[in-house]
Amino acid sequence: MLSKLALLVACARALAPARAPRGRVVMSAGQLAFSKYQGLGNDFLLVDNRNADAPLATPAQAQFLCDRHFGVGADGVIFVRPGEAGADFTMTIYNSDGSEPEMCGNGIRCLAGYLGELGEAGTPADGGRRFVIATGAGPIVPVVRDDGQITVDMGEPELVGPAVPCALAPTDGDRVVDAPLSVPGADLRVTAVSMGNPHSVAFVPDAKAVKITDVGPAVETAAAWPEKVNAEFVDVVDRGHVNMVVWERGCGITLACGTGACAVAVAGVLTGRTDRVCEVMLPGGPLEIEWRESDNHVYMTGPAEFVFKGAVALP
Repeated sequence: MLSKLALLVACARALAPARAPRGRVVMSAGQLAFSKYQGLGNDFLLVDNRNADAPLATPAQAQFLCDRHFGVGADGVIFVRPGEAGADFTMTIYNSDGSEPEMCGNGIRCLAGYLGELGEAGTPADGGRRFVIATGAGPIVPVVRDDGQITVDMGEPELVGPAVPCALAPTDGDRVVDAPLSVPGADLRVTAVSMGNPHSVAFVPDAKAVKITDVGPAVETAAAWPEKVNAEFVDVVDRGHVNMVVWERGCGITLACGTGACAVAVAGVLTGRTDRVCEVMLPGGPLEIEWRESDNHVYMTGPAEFVFKGAVALP
């Protein structure tokens, strides 16, 4: 009797139409192939877009892909597009809400790691492989080092308040440094820094004690920030170490934010709290940031790790 029942079940399964849960990762021809990488827990789907100028998925499809319940799950989708204006490649990124930021620090480290997977050699430099990547924030230069770490020349920070952009009154020449900002749930003093995307850096007694699900979106959408803002909350351990939590514009809470860590290091120097070389500890791990006095550029060093690869049908 049991053998007959087993046979009936097997036959029913064989005859049933194939059905895949919405967004299930599958490997088959004609689907969007991707590799998933993470930089200190800030995770991205990387797409080989080298043979097409337009991204292979729309912002709405990127939202679907990033959904951690019905899609693959990620903080953003990054497309490696053909280079422009002398760059080796162009980076386009869609956030989990479908918005398109100018740049992403952890994302560009993941992109640099992905280029190795694609067989791109780059240019030998500084004990590693150097790439020039065109972004919405201008050209960014990551170097994949022989030890696996990736150092990125993030360029010069923008500190002029209206250019960040920040609508708060300048407090230090034309810069917004430790300026008062009140939002529901918190009275803060913020420093405005752009690393190609806008950041609000608030030094607080204990970063982990901030009610970030309330205060983060309140800062992000405050009138002080015409294009919204990434909100960082930071406590200082000593002049070479800080702790940071972040509410990212277009993503919400993430485990790490590379441009945010750079903005924090710059704000620490501007407010006299830290030295020019600083370890920024994020929930996902540490990044080493240097705001180099010789060229005014910010350099970020940290990991990018492969997670898995797959393919998925787009809605």
